[in-house]
Amino acid sequence: MKITQEKLPASQIGLEIEIPAETSKNTYEKVVKEIAKTTNIPGFRKGKVPRPILLQRIGSLRVKGAVLEELIQESIQKAIEQESINVLGNYQLISDFEELVNVYQPDGSFTFKASVDVPPEVNLGQYQGLQVQAEEVVYNSEDVDKLIDERRQKLATLIPVENRNAQMGDVAVIDFEGRKPTENGEEGDIIPGTDAQEYQVDLAEGKFIPGFLEGVVGMKIDETKKLTLTFPEDYAQKDLAGEVVVFTVTLKDLKEKELPELDDEFAQEVSEFETMAALRESLEKQYQEKAANDTKQNIHSAIVTELLKHTSIELPHTMLEEEVQNILLQTANQLQSYGMDVNQFFTRDVVTNMRETAKPEASKNLHTTLIIEKIAEQESITVSDEEVTAKTVEIKSTLKDRDVDEVKLQKYVKHDLLAEKTLDWLQEKTQVELVPLGSLTKEEESTEEENSETNN
Repeated sequence: MKITQEKLPASQIGLEIEIPAETSKNTYEKVVKEIAKTTNIPGFRKGKVPRPILLQRIGSLRVKGAVLEELIQESIQKAIEQESINVLGNYQLISDFEELVNVYQPDGSFTFKASVDVPPEVNLGQYQGLQVQAEEVVYNSEDVDKLIDERRQKLATLIPVENRNAQMGDVAVIDFEGRKPTENGEEGDIIPGTDAQEYQVDLAEGKFIPGFLEGVVGMKIDETKKLTLTFPEDYAQKDLAGEVVVFTVTLKDLKEKELPELDDEFAQEVSEFETMAALRESLEKQYQEKAANDTKQNIHSAIVTELLKHTSIELPHTMLEEEVQNILLQTANQLQSYGMDVNQFFTRDVVTNMRETAKPEASKNLHTTLIIEKIAEQESITVSDEEVTAKTVEIKSTLKDRDVDEVKLQKYVKHDLLAEKTLDWLQEKTQVELVPLGSLTKEEESTEEENSETNN
């Protein structure tokens, strides 16, 4: 069997394979005998049908097709083993199969072409001495105060209010309904989803559309008031976005919150700590660590973005499709965790669109993984079995009694640890400029707006 290799685009190897006449003839004889054993022809026992009659009934082209399928499958497998090719997925036939069938002669040699996907070559560019900007996440003590206040609010005692008007911080019970004003100034029908009875709400900023709760402030119990408000342009319910709506609001009841003292007793009730000082110290440490970790992730993300500019990789179709499938499975698992029926959600059209939408993300994921693995290999960065075991045990402890695929989990942990180690190493070799949080995001949005205006 003669084999000729050719390097093709998209990380493929082209194979031209010549099948010797003897191999072709032997396979033809074997396939014909197998067909004869399993074919029923009236007047003949299985396996005893004369060949001319068998070929006449079955059709010579059909027999040739079966022979070629076996020859091609077996010869490609032998070629892969003989040439020691690291193959991803199945082969793709380049030659036209129908043409092969038409020209095939059982007693002669024949040649065909196929291709196989192979792991891509990673042509690393510069990866040391890079210069990047990353947003710095700074610890803010107000975050701790906010969390403590949220826990304090949950333990608040509600006390009825009798002799004063509603004010911010109260808990109000209201009836309300929203109607769109008509052209002649009258109110139309109630808009679905904009009405409720005996609705309890905290009078706090951000709970409703702008102006609603502010309009409730100052009302007395049993008072009814009309509020003419405009829904935000980015409101989730598109048919109401930017619309003017007249709300009729009645204050049914009013209560004020009596908050618990921020003492050691409070700390014991909301945490495992004995004192308020210990609780605050723990929360401060958590938020400081989170800020440092978020900053580190921003730096790593900036380094990856820069690495992608300096490295070229031709991704094979097989690898890209596998990553797209992984993204779809992750989406399905997430939807399922929300209680959604994924069989109803994932229609054929939805899956087709999601596949196309997922390709850029899949491509970036693969490029990132391959670049990091290549740098780790080049710089001899490794992860020990002990590190993988320790991290695996830590993750499993958070999963409680859920079934876990040990092999997949260890593979994920090893990949994750190697990526983190490599990015930590790269960070040491990179000149990082930390900038205020949100500044790079604003630049990106501004650039996108400019590009959009230019295109228009």
